[in-house]
Amino acid sequence: MQPTVTAIVVARNGSRTLERTLAALAAQTRRADRVLAVDAGSTDGSAELLAAAAPAALVTTSRQSFGEAIAYALHTAALPPAPDEWLWLLAHDNAPDPGALEALLGTVEVSPSVAVAGPKVMRADAPDTIARFGETMSPRGRSIVLVEDELDQAQHDTMSDVLAVSEAGMLVRRDVWTELGGFDPRLPSIDAALDFCVRVRLAGYRVVAVPGARVTSAGGPELFGRRSAGPALRDRIARAAQLHRRFVYAPAWALPFHWISLVPLAIVRSIGHLLAKRPGSIAGELATAFGTAFGASGIGPARRTLARRRRLGWATIAPLRMSGSDERALRSGRRELLTPVEAEVAARPRPEFLGSGGVWVVLLALLVGVVVSWPLLGAQAAVGGGLLPLSPHVAELWQHVGYGSRTSGIGQTGAADPFAALLAILGSLAFWQPSLAIVVLYVVALPLAALAAWFCAARLSERGWVPAVAALLWAFAPPLVSALDDGRLGAVVAHLALPWLVLAAIGAVRSGAAAGAASLLFALVVVSAPSLAPALVLAWIAWMCARPRAIGRLLPMPLPALVLAAPLAIDQVLRGTPLALLADPGRTAGFEAARPEQLALASPQAGMLGWDAIVAALGLPSIAAGGIVALLLVPLVVLALVGLFLPGSSRAVASIGLALLGLATAVASAQVSVAFADGEAVPLWPGAGLSLFWLGLVGAALVPLAALRRGVVAPALVTVLASAGLVAPLLLAPLAGTSGVRPSTGRTLPAYVTAQAQKDPDVGTLVVSARSA
Repeated sequence: MQPTVTAIVVARNGSRTLERTLAALAAQTRRADRVLAVDAGSTDGSAELLAAAAPAALVTTSRQSFGEAIAYALHTAALPPAPDEWLWLLAHDNAPDPGALEALLGTVEVSPSVAVAGPKVMRADAPDTIARFGETMSPRGRSIVLVEDELDQAQHDTMSDVLAVSEAGMLVRRDVWTELGGFDPRLPSIDAALDFCVRVRLAGYRVVAVPGARVTSAGGPELFGRRSAGPALRDRIARAAQLHRRFVYAPAWALPFHWISLVPLAIVRSIGHLLAKRPGSIAGELATAFGTAFGASGIGPARRTLARRRRLGWATIAPLRMSGSDERALRSGRRELLTPVEAEVAARPRPEFLGSGGVWVVLLALLVGVVVSWPLLGAQAAVGGGLLPLSPHVAELWQHVGYGSRTSGIGQTGAADPFAALLAILGSLAFWQPSLAIVVLYVVALPLAALAAWFCAARLSERGWVPAVAALLWAFAPPLVSALDDGRLGAVVAHLALPWLVLAAIGAVRSGAAAGAASLLFALVVVSAPSLAPALVLAWIAWMCARPRAIGRLLPMPLPALVLAAPLAIDQVLRGTPLALLADPGRTAGFEAARPEQLALASPQAGMLGWDAIVAALGLPSIAAGGIVALLLVPLVVLALVGLFLPGSSRAVASIGLALLGLATAVASAQVSVAFADGEAVPLWPGAGLSLFWLGLVGAALVPLAALRRGVVAPALVTVLASAGLVAPLLLAPLAGTSGVRPSTGRTLPAYVTAQAQKDPDVGTLVVSARSA
């Protein structure tokens, strides 16, 4: 019986190449019996070109991925299945050679066990170069193209049985397509054909490559519906596909281990990206890990589909996989095939974190952090201000998490502050001496702040040196340095996390993985600085109003924070102290809160960032300290205001709004007291609100730096130097011995007293602290 061929042509904004594809389809030596045309939401005239080709059926759909469009068209088109029917899958840029279909049919007709056949996919811009031909997997599930970007000299014309073929020009039996459910909708581009072919193999059918059939392509599957896809985006899509397949293919008993390893493995791989000069892939690596861990809703259906149709074991496809040694040999061979120009391009550092100076800014911040933290180096713990040593044993740290007996009162039982969980995590990183983790955090706080600001600014600017300016401004931010000087660990963590939260919230508009990361970062900031919760909620509502189409992804953002705070919130409400939820985590340490005008100068407490002591030592009037601080703030404020009148002003307006929200939070915090120290009421630490204030100022100041092409280097340099000068007294305080934080051995009582208390539970200690009259 003569097979029936239904050619399915799917187009999405592909009018530039679609006409050539349709002409090539009509010129086949063995014509398709019918053509099913699918317009996947085009806006460029592709639908008109499809209609002009007079197909047997034309389907229009909003489903934008290649596989989903095919599935929808087969379901809705009035083309009933024919006996021995084959589907020929073509995208708008897949122009087949005249004899392509005849070669494909010639192979499948003599091999009844074959269910899928794939052609050589050639480059459209270089028709004699093989773009992709045959696919397989590594032992760890990484997809590998067997032949990629090689000059076609018939060297691969003996290739036949393969694990998978590309979706471009794929010929597949319709009954097998229907039986297996087509392409996995959770694999919209990369690895969709690989996954389908794996399921075909496990269902007992063969997949073959047909060297005599050739189909051109203008790019990889990730370009369907996109104008371009950079290396970072492609790495992100490929990693998301790999993780999805890993969870679908893994045995049930291995799923918990895969889930637990997602984030740690992403961190390790991110370090590898950094060392391999691929910093642009780090954000995608972390986003896909969080997205798979908390938003991978399609894994269950995919596993059930695979289980229902699988007839053979995984051992049957093992010979078609590529071993680790063969994979390394393949990579080595491809590097040798590069031309000198291509090799130079491949070896050139990417113009991102390394190429634009980001790494040097972070190293500079690290150098400053090490110098100013010199007294803490070698210390086992840091104390002073709001800092106390952590419990000496990790088990004790975790006992303080959750619900139970609290040490803050005699016989008191209740919910722990969620910040205790963060302290337990930090202490576990240095399990042999938990307090050491706080010391290390102090040393690396400045470079961590610079790193966060660099990646956040890089997402919003095309100019390489603008993120470097943002990194320095954020690392030398008065709220951060003040929090470090006064031992406000929660405010430090919140400051470090805010740029990542902004970056994730921006990405959450289009990415479920970024939305999941934003939820976790939202919770981290709220747990570390509860006084920021009202401001973050208002910013969250404003962001949803500005992006109503993404409300489904943005709406759940505060949920993890609510879950973490719920037990403590219930306790505080029952006690009649709901405002206590805003209390700063850590030891309550007294301080003199700054007045509103001082807060507007980014000083969280009286003292004007240490300038009052310098002014007094010089014999100048005290008002001179405020003048110096105001003068040093002028460059940043001027840049922020100029941004309101330049291209990108909408971003500057949003940033100024965020700054005002942060300033209002700082002023309100200074008026609210929910704790006592030495019998006196202590207000909330306003520095957390000032971190939000500073974030808005820096965001607005970056607008003119990105918009203006000339004459901005000098203002940027002046602004950075002024910011560093602003906090210079606080940065030098540890070296001068005037900092509120000092090194410690980690003990709060003499060793003999501690030993006696552990030996006899009836022995207690009364600590009496002297107060000034």
